[in-house]
Amino acid sequence: MSDPAVVLDDLRAESEELDGLVAGLNAGRWAVATPAPGWTVAHQIAHLAWTDEVALLAVTDAAAFAKETERALAEPGSFVDRAADAGAEQPPRELLARWRAGRDRLQDALRTAPDGARFPWYGPPMGATSMATARLMETWAHGQDVADALGAVREPTARLRHIAHIGVRARDYAYFVRGIEAPKEEFRVELTGPAGESWTYGPEDAAQRITGPALDFCLLVTQRAHRDDLAVRAEGAEADRWLDIAQSFAGPAGAGRPPKGA
Repeated sequence: MSDPAVVLDDLRAESEELDGLVAGLNAGRWAVATPAPGWTVAHQIAHLAWTDEVALLAVTDAAAFAKETERALAEPGSFVDRAADAGAEQPPRELLARWRAGRDRLQDALRTAPDGARFPWYGPPMGATSMATARLMETWAHGQDVADALGAVREPTARLRHIAHIGVRARDYAYFVRGIEAPKEEFRVELTGPAGESWTYGPEDAAQRITGPALDFCLLVTQRAHRDDLAVRAEGAEADRWLDIAQSFAGPAGAGRPPKGA
């Protein structure tokens, strides 16, 4: 996944799919609660608009992004919610226009970024491909919250491969943010894509293994569903522990979602 244009094309498609879910909503539907506590549909789109804007700063103005990071460090438990709350107060038409404009500007910036450029972020610095993958992951994950709130069912696509990839790559980060030493050994991850294709990561002979549908793995690493409700399986004690803490996103460890019926 070294070509940012491929990921950016998929990011655009993912954004347009979510746009199609919200574009025709009336004001009342924008205020519908989503599975994220305290967040409405408007909060979800506001968060995506804000993170696109912050990502654009990271790509185009590192000094301005550093100031954003200072503000985040000053209020680590509330800065994300505060930005979402502020955006959710905008009229839906204005918020939608803001999200569309911001994601287009970020697309342009990433497509024209110099080869090999690295950009600061709340986790490790990223290149254009990794930044685009992270934005696709967030768009898909928050889009899942919106779809769940609206009772919509989204068909899984091959775009999930980008999210699975970043989920596997972020294994050690999930340990790090919890203050746990990551295992030295590599894991084997074997996923089944939406069309029945096989997506594999890590050595075939690894003792620690993860298997299951790619959709379920993506729901797990984005913390959009509890592992008890998913068909992702672990072989090995360390693989089992990872499934309890896995996260594909930067920032503090998430609380995750409770199992259905809890």
